[in-house]
Amino acid sequence: MEGKLKADVIETEVIKIKGFNNQIVSEQVVVEQALTVYLNDEEFITIVCSPGQEKELVIGVLCSEGIIKKLDQLTKLSIDTKEGLVWVETSVKRAMGEAMYLKRYLTSCCGKGRSSFYYANDARLAKSIQSSLQITSQAVSHYINLLEENSELFHLTGGVHGGALASAGQLEYSAFDIGRHNVLDKLYGYAFTKEMDLSQRVIAFSGRMSSEIVIKAGKMGCPILIGVSAPTDLALTLAEELGITVIGFARQNRMNIYTHPERVLISEERFA
Repeated sequence: MEGKLKADVIETEVIKIKGFNNQIVSEQVVVEQALTVYLNDEEFITIVCSPGQEKELVIGVLCSEGIIKKLDQLTKLSIDTKEGLVWVETSVKRAMGEAMYLKRYLTSCCGKGRSSFYYANDARLAKSIQSSLQITSQAVSHYINLLEENSELFHLTGGVHGGALASAGQLEYSAFDIGRHNVLDKLYGYAFTKEMDLSQRVIAFSGRMSSEIVIKAGKMGCPILIGVSAPTDLALTLAEELGITVIGFARQNRMNIYTHPERVLISEERFA
């Protein structure tokens, strides 16, 4: 499995209290950094993130916001991790995604208006997913168990979220970050560079499944989102519209299937 990178951590002294006892111990804390991205010589975005997988993160953001749609549209990507600077050049100057970035999506809610979307790029880029992919309930538990086993940085610090792209009983690529949405962008960036067919992949995710997570899965074209935590009501509304199967509270052999349950087969098979 690719992507098992350990983000930087630092040692810090803390006072640990257990009952009426206390002691000074050394604990590891995850590092937080800021990356400022310059797109075609103009400042575009500052991303607060964990060190590591910066290339995948930046490409994932560019894809997610519709700045690039093909790999050859990315003509330059230079990263200075020490200074926290990224320079990106694309062959598409002033793409629609760039122009619409962070603009609110306004609708009268009449007809087929996508009233659940807050931002114009989200409404423009998140498409309904048509995928014949099905997995077993045993595979759901298997993927979550694999994600847990590979979450060394979380066990070390308790300070990051994790996610992975999975298929055929294996995690193909994993990412960890202090930001939930950054995890999805790192996965997207990797898949984009490898030209992966995400309609045949599953996302296993450690964080709460909010609307932004479902929207990112929709932009990626990934039909199944498995999480260990809870979804929000808006996330489920969007998942229904986008054709995404949302599975929450997936632990061991337990789970809640919230949307599009037709993709989950209850059987004794071990893998999808």
